Formats: sequence, C-alpha cells, structure tokens
Amino acid sequence: MSPIMQQFREIETCIECSASRQIQVPEVFYYAQKAVLHPTAPLFDQETQTLKPRCVRALKRIFILCDHDRDGALSDAELNDFQVKCFNAPLQPSEIIGVKKTVLRKFGYNDDIKLADDLFPPLKYTPDQSVEKFGYNDDIKLADDLFPPLKYTPNQAVLRKFGYNDDIKLADDLFPPLKYTPNQSVELTNEAIEFLKTIFDAFDADFDGMLRPCELEELFSTVPESPWIGNPYEDAAERNAFQGLSLDAFLSEWALMTLLNPTFSVENLIYLGYSGDPLSAVRVTRKRRTDRKRQLSERNVLQCFVFGPRNAGKSALLNSFIGRPYSEAYNPTIEDRYAVNVVDIAKENKKYLVLKEIPESGVEKLLANKESLASCDIAVFVHDRSVESSWRASSELLVNIAGHGENTGFEVPCLIVAAKDDLESFTSAIQDSIRVSQDMGVEAPIPISVKLGDFNNVFHRIVKAAEHPHLSIPETEAGKNRKHYNKLIGRSLMCVSVGAAVALVGLGAYRIYAARKSASG
Repeated sequence: MSPIMQQFREIETCIECSASRQIQVPEVFYYAQKAVLHPTAPLFDQETQTLKPRCVRALKRIFILCDHDRDGALSDAELNDFQVKCFNAPLQPSEIIGVKKTVLRKFGYNDDIKLADDLFPPLKYTPDQSVEKFGYNDDIKLADDLFPPLKYTPNQAVLRKFGYNDDIKLADDLFPPLKYTPNQSVELTNEAIEFLKTIFDAFDADFDGMLRPCELEELFSTVPESPWIGNPYEDAAERNAFQGLSLDAFLSEWALMTLLNPTFSVENLIYLGYSGDPLSAVRVTRKRRTDRKRQLSERNVLQCFVFGPRNAGKSALLNSFIGRPYSEAYNPTIEDRYAVNVVDIAKENKKYLVLKEIPESGVEKLLANKESLASCDIAVFVHDRSVESSWRASSELLVNIAGHGENTGFEVPCLIVAAKDDLESFTSAIQDSIRVSQDMGVEAPIPISVKLGDFNNVFHRIVKAAEHPHLSIPETEAGKNRKHYNKLIGRSLMCVSVGAAVALVGLGAYRIYAARKSASG
C-alpha cells in the first residue's frame, strides 16, 4: 500500500483488517468517521507537506483571539483557556510543561532548551573540500532540504470551536441576514468605525499614518483571502506614491465594501477580531423616497452614478477624485468602475462619496432594470464641452435616465458637468446647455478642467445636492404632461367629490323638509 499512498497523496489512511478474526475492525470505522468529520484535505497539502494558506490564516486568527494581553505569546493561563474552550478540560501544570517541551522538541531543542547535539554531526573535511558536501549552500547556511517540513494536521474540532466550517471559513450562521430594500443602503456604525481605527493604528508599524502594502497584508493575514484584491476595491481608493492607504482611504474602502456587500464586510470585521454583535457593526438607512419627502438625507455614504458618452472625461473625473495624476491617454471603460473618498462638507460633517462610472455600453442594461436607480443618491452627466456630439449624447442620456426614474418612481437629483474647460467650447454650447437645464429644472452645467486642476468645487456640490434629494430632480416633457394630467384628474375628482357632497347635503335637507311638511299636514 505504501507505493499507492505515495502516488495518490489524497489517500489519508490505509489499514488492514479482518472481520473473521476481529482485527482492527473498530479502527476501520474510526478512521472512516474521522475522514468525514475531521478531513485533512482542506488543512494540509499532501504534495508540499505543509499547511494550506487558509488554514494558516485561521490558526493565526485563533492565536490572536486567545492572546488576550496582545503580547504575541500564549501565557499558561491563555493556553489553559484555549484547552478549556476547545476540549472542555483544563490542563494540569505538569501538562502545560509537557506541551512546551513537545513544541521545543519539534524545533530541535532538548529539555535544557538547547539544540540537541545530534543535530550537529561533526564535520570532517580538508580545506580543499567544498562545504556543499556537508549540507551548506552558497550563502553558508544550511540547505532547506535538510529540514523536512513538519507534518502536523490541526484538529478540525479546534477550528469548529472558533466557528469555522470544512472550507476553513466562518460558518454562514454567524452572519444573520440583513433585511433592506434596494431603496435603502447599509453603512458602518460608529462602533465599527472606532474598531477599524484601532486596527489601523495597531498595524501602522512605522507610525507614518499610512498603511503600506506589507502592513495591509499583515492586517488581513487572519482573513481567508484579502478582500481588496481585484475589482471593485483594488483601485477604488486614494493611495500615495508607495501604494499606502491613509486612514481616510482605509475607511473609504470599508464604506464602499459595506455599501456593495454588507454581509461580506461584517464577515471581514469578524475575521479581524470584531467581538461585538455582528448586527451592531452596521445600520440600515431609511428609504430614499422618505429622504425626498423630508427634504434631507442623513446618509454618511452617498453613491453617485456618473454617466456620459465615450471620451467625455468620466474616468478622468474619477481618477482626480482619488488623487491620480491626469493622463492624456484614452483608456475606455468597459465595465462599472468605482472611486471612493472623503468629502469634508463642514468641520463636523464628513461624507464618504462613492462615484460609480457607468460606461456608455452599460446604460441599456441599466434602463432594463426597474430598480437600477433605487441605490443611486445622485446622478452626474459628463460631456466634453468642446464637442457638440458629446453634449447631445450626454443630454440624451439625461432625458433617458430622468424618464426611467419617473417611470419607476426612483427619481434622483441630477447635475451636468462640462468637462475639458481648458478647450474652446463649440459655438452654441452655452445657449444649448442653458436651455436644457432650464427646461428640465436642473442647475446649469458645472465647468471643470481636470488637466488644469480646476474642479470648481464639483465634489462638494455633488454631496450638497445628494443631501437635499428633493432638489435638482429633472423633469422630462412626458413627466410634465403626466403630472399636468394627474393634476387635472385630481381637480376633476375634487369637483366631483364637492358636487357629490353638495348633492348629499341637499338630498338630506330635502328629506328633512319633506318629513316636517308631512308631520305638520
């Protein structure tokens, strides 16, 4: 069986038994049960003879959770607490000493806490012999292949005690489902934000107020996989020249993740050591329709959809928002892209603004979804003010999106941005833009130049418009006609109601009069 097990590493156990002689029959069922209840495949890589990365991350998180004083080592009391939690039995002092000695021996130490003598066989060689023959490499260090990896498979029961499933992820039932409508959003609470600030400070090893990539990697070393690799998070926040994240950028990434995937955000908070009630980490905002009725949005995270034709300047707007330098190169966006940053409105009023770039090719799909604008707090329409066709395409988009909002009941405030203000505008640009903005009831276009760094306070104005969602809502001709028709119907119904009421009163009066006349007769 040995050659078979060498060839097929996934085979965990081979055992000989005899039913007639009752040899190792209980062991067969024991190992069969163990293979199902405590599988080693998710934990241990048989090919490399090492723990799998996800298992290492889980064990590191368990260690940190058990290290109550955060000194990087498990004291006797902490080790005993771990034993009680996992196996419901305390360790005796002699057993704790035995555990320590066992660990030391695994690393080659003897009972005197010195490396065992048999690890160092005497070297016999003449000066003309190469040290390579005796296990040394070119760096005069012992070659790695002299130290075979330790084959140690952690007990699956330990992982399960800390909430992990067979995939070495926290079980789904640890995250109660959040109930909210598309017209609502989810944000981190102050409690969760304070926890993240503490985590940021703890992993800012050089105290420079920035998390470098290696520090961020260490921060997420207890998570199965880093959550910010790939779209939509990897390039969504502002970074410095060394790819470091400031505290504002770090919290912005969390705000974006909570907005797009609240359950995933809470899950990662727990992996980082958040010990409170998972539901205390997030809050569900009130409906956007309610915000419009009350004429004020209380959201701390605002989502802005950015529309516009190709080469209008949408990507340049997003790049400038997260501190990216201006580039003349044109790279068309082919899928939804996000940028998130903090916008300071006042001393005590800080908002997280999420810009979502909608490529021109994605508009048709958006219009086909009745709830596509439900999660939008404000829409921005960008056009190249030097190109007439860009303006016409942008204004057409404005009409289509406004009409979609009217038809679905998810109207959103809208702003028009005239990009590339450093270029000369086309002849009728000013007249056309004023006419459209007046006809639809929105602000005049905001001129900006990303190339010159002149943003005309556009991000501040986006946030202010989103905070007052009853303003800057465009009206299409169809919408105006519908509203006018509804008013006429309403007036007609009112007239009918008043007439019916008068008729009823008259009928009642006539009956009283007739009754009195009959009585007097």
